[in-house]
Order: sequence, then structure tokens, then C-alpha cells
Amino acid sequence: MIVHTSKFVKGAASWAGLADDGLAEIAFVGRSNVGKSSLINMLAGRKAMARTSNTPGKTQEFNYYLINDSFYFLDLPGLGYAKVSKRQRDKWEQLISRYLDTRETLRLVIHLVDSRHDATRHDQAIMQFMKGSPVPYLIVMSKADKPSKNKLQTSHRRLIALLGELGLEVPVVMASVKDKNGRDEIWQWIQDVAI
Repeated sequence: MIVHTSKFVKGAASWAGLADDGLAEIAFVGRSNVGKSSLINMLAGRKAMARTSNTPGKTQEFNYYLINDSFYFLDLPGLGYAKVSKRQRDKWEQLISRYLDTRETLRLVIHLVDSRHDATRHDQAIMQFMKGSPVPYLIVMSKADKPSKNKLQTSHRRLIALLGELGLEVPVVMASVKDKNGRDEIWQWIQDVAI
């Protein structure tokens, strides 16, 4: 996929603020600081379109990025620990749940799981939520350049085993923003099921 244009359009803090133009949406979900914004930048071929931070909870709205004037990448607030109030985290989780369950323009959910750690309870909640959903669902093991090769393989096996326990058959892609690994495979998914 060649990205000719990509730009930040807006942030939405409520359901009423979501885009109403009918364009397809590719949602990036996962825990706080898992690398959603960095992956969006890599896929778009931009260094700093989506703002990144080492501080969990940097993304505090549904951030819309228009790709090739034809569809959106949607960077959702991170689940779990973030430097915000519990009330704010609960509000995000309710909005994300409603979005994943009812959004008609949602074409693909890309769920990032940190390759250095086992899936968190928030990751497992997303997996359970997506079980039986008609929306295509892809898991990306982010930061795949960080652990050793053995640790990465172990993490991958454990994730596949967890998915099996949950009764899910979900494609899993290893990705590294640093090495651009996984970029072509993720784009293939986006083109096949979402655009």
C-alpha cells in the first residue's frame, strides 16, 4: 500500500464527536503505552503524525488520521494503567466498548499486545469482547525488536495458547517500528478486509 497523504483530522472525546462522514475506520486498541501511535506512524510512513510518549495515557481521545483521503486510522485511548483518574479510565473503557460493539463504519480492529509481556487482563477483555464479533480482528505483537529471539518465540507461543483457551482463531503479526517488521503484512490485512 502506498500512502500518498496522511493527516491528523481531529480528536473525539465523546460519541457525539466521532466522524460522521461514513468513511471506513481502522481502530488501533491496546493497553496504555503499547505502541499504537508509533505503529500508526510507521504504517503511514510518518515520523510524528501521531503523538507518542513514554507516559502512559498520552492518547486521551479517539484520534482520527485520514489516510489517502479515503479511510481513517483511529488511535484509541490505552486501556489499563494511565496517569489519569479512575473515572476517566472507566469513561474511556465504556466508550471503547460501545465503539467496538456498534460502530457501523468500523472495518478492522488491530489489537496491539506488548511482545515483552503476557497479555494483560485488559488484553484478554478485548479478546473476549471481539469473540463472535463480525468485525475482522488482528493481533499485533508490538515492540518485537525488544525481547530476545527465544523470549519472543515464548511470548508468541503463550499468546497462541491463550487464544486457543479462549476459543479464538486470530491472526497474529510480529511488528517492530524500529525495523519496520510487520508493516507489509499489516497493510495486506488492511487492504484485504477493510478498504
